[in-house]
Amino acid sequence: MGNEITGLVSVIVPTFNRAALCKYAVESVLAQTYRNLEVIVVDDGSVDDTRELLAGLDERVRYLWQRNAGVSASRNLGIESAQGEFLAFLDSDDSWLPWKLEAQLAVLKAYPNAGMVFTDMAAVGIDQVMQYESYKARMFDAYETFSPETHFQHHHVLGAVWDGCPLELSERRCHAGDIVDQMFLGNLVLTSSVVIRRSRQQAVGLFDVSLLRSGEDYDFHLRTCNVGEVAYVDVSAVRYRTGAEDQLTSRDLLIWIARNDLKTVTKMLSSGRDRLHWSDITVRQRLARAYAWVGLEEFARSPKFARQFLWRSLQLFPNQPRSAIFLLLSILPLPVIALIKAIKTYVMDKGLPWLRHIAVPPKRNTKGSR
Repeated sequence: MGNEITGLVSVIVPTFNRAALCKYAVESVLAQTYRNLEVIVVDDGSVDDTRELLAGLDERVRYLWQRNAGVSASRNLGIESAQGEFLAFLDSDDSWLPWKLEAQLAVLKAYPNAGMVFTDMAAVGIDQVMQYESYKARMFDAYETFSPETHFQHHHVLGAVWDGCPLELSERRCHAGDIVDQMFLGNLVLTSSVVIRRSRQQAVGLFDVSLLRSGEDYDFHLRTCNVGEVAYVDVSAVRYRTGAEDQLTSRDLLIWIARNDLKTVTKMLSSGRDRLHWSDITVRQRLARAYAWVGLEEFARSPKFARQFLWRSLQLFPNQPRSAIFLLLSILPLPVIALIKAIKTYVMDKGLPWLRHIAVPPKRNTKGSR
């Protein structure tokens, strides 16, 4: 199309004790067909040989080390150190396909009002064997009600906006528009897939370091969508690694994702309710779901503590059988609750379909990995 984007892209890679994986991730950036880039690896206090493996890899790679402060602080340090007109994020256990940046910059050129562009992702195991060619709907529950063709306002085929588009991708779709309403219902964005204009990031600010452990990315992406239009490429440009114990979406960290979801939704309602076109009923349902998620995750740790979240959820939206059941369970004596938990474990192990809808909380995932 001519006059292609040529600005510097700063790729920020936070990492913690993942030397070999981090090197693989960085190499996938260096293999990009778009060459005007810098890679900023922010080591969040690793004690392995990350520094040594990256040394001398490429002059475009910068290595920064900080005392362990979490993934949000790591990304923020990368943002503050970046020199590019565009920022991209890559978690150190993920990797990119070689044309990712080229395709996304072409889409940003086609949609000048879009401040960010993200993509679908494929899922691979720890052995790099492909599991799912498209993983967005499995990754994020919000895709159950979100359709790019319906909820974005602008649409093109990739071949029409990207001069270097491979033939096999030329009929795939890209989209742009205002999707803050849909993002309020749940996260749609994998951080490793994002390219954001520096001007949009400056309007949005930094990652919120008060959102601890996991699920911090939803807040950043929701704020990004709240500022204005974004774009989406309906192609898997990221290889997202699943099944590793050190992922910040492991089962043990779901409580943090749930807590941060509630904080994010509450913050949005206090500062940006006027941007949302949802009815008060829909807003209450969304808030009720956030309280219920925390309550269900807290139940395994402290039924008494979970009670307040479940009760608040039912106050906001009474028609929630699962929350009502767990609220009733939370007032039972601890030995009875222990028996219920044992039954739940049995149900999960045996896969009894007629009880799973009560015993198993719904899947949730808003990745925030290093």
